[in-house]
Amino acid sequence: MNPLETVKELNHMLLAEMPEYRLQANRLHADDYKEQRMLLRSLMNLRNPMPVSQYFLDLQDEFLQSENKEKGIIDVSQISVSQKDHRLCIWQGDITRLAADAVVNAANAALLGCFIPCHKCIDNAIHSAAGVQLRDVCFQMMQRQGHEEATGSAKITKGYNLPAKYVIHTVGPIIYDEVTAEDKLMLASCYASCLQVAAEKNLESIAFCCISTGEFHFPNDLAAEIAVDTVQAYLKQNPGTSLKKVIFNVFKDLDKEIYENLLEG
Repeated sequence: MNPLETVKELNHMLLAEMPEYRLQANRLHADDYKEQRMLLRSLMNLRNPMPVSQYFLDLQDEFLQSENKEKGIIDVSQISVSQKDHRLCIWQGDITRLAADAVVNAANAALLGCFIPCHKCIDNAIHSAAGVQLRDVCFQMMQRQGHEEATGSAKITKGYNLPAKYVIHTVGPIIYDEVTAEDKLMLASCYASCLQVAAEKNLESIAFCCISTGEFHFPNDLAAEIAVDTVQAYLKQNPGTSLKKVIFNVFKDLDKEIYENLLEG
C-alpha cells in the first residue's frame, strides 16, 4: 500500500470502532492525503483505550516508523553539550524526533494523553507519534493504580513507535494565578522524579520538554531555572548515576534563549 492507501485503511478501521465520526469523515476529499492524515491523528486522539487488532498495529507501526524516518531522527549523541557541564545540552525542535533513551511527556493527571483532536500540546504529539498502544498501556497502568497520578511524580512506559526507547510521564503543577512555593516544589519534583525513574532503568540519556509551561501557565523563565537547578543538583548528589546526557528540549525561540543564558551564561 502507498501512504494514502495505508492512512485510508487505518481510518476505515478506526471509524468502524467510532461510527459517530463517520459523518464528519464523509465530508473529506477521499484522495486528499493531508485531510486523511489529519483525520487519522484526530481519530487516534479521540479513541478510548481498548484492544486493537494485530493487523491494525502492524499497519500503524510501519506507517508511523516510516513517518519518523521522513521527519528525520536525531541521535542525541550528536547534540552538542554545554561548555560548563558536559552532561547538559539544549535541542530545539520536535521531541518526537529524538532517539534518546527516554523523552519526558508533560501529562495530565489521568495519564491517558490528550483527547482533543490534533491539539498542539506535547502530550498529544507524543501519543500521536507513539501510536494507540501508548494510551492503552497507560490506561492499564492507571487501572492498577486506582487513582489519578499525583503532581510531581513520574511513570515510565515503552516508547512504541517513537525513536526514544521510553516515555517518562510526569504531571506538572497548573498555575491559575501567582506561582506559589508549593508550585515550585512540585515542578522540581517532576524533574527529580523523572531522573530517578530513568536512573532506576539504567538509562543514559533523557530529554525533558518544558514541563508546566504553555497550557499549564508556569512562567517560562522561572520554570527553566527550576529545571536546570534541579537537574544539576541531582547529578551532583548522584555521581554514580547511569545518566550521561540530559537534553532540555525547547520548541520556542524564547525558551531556547532562556536555557542558553542559564547553561552558558
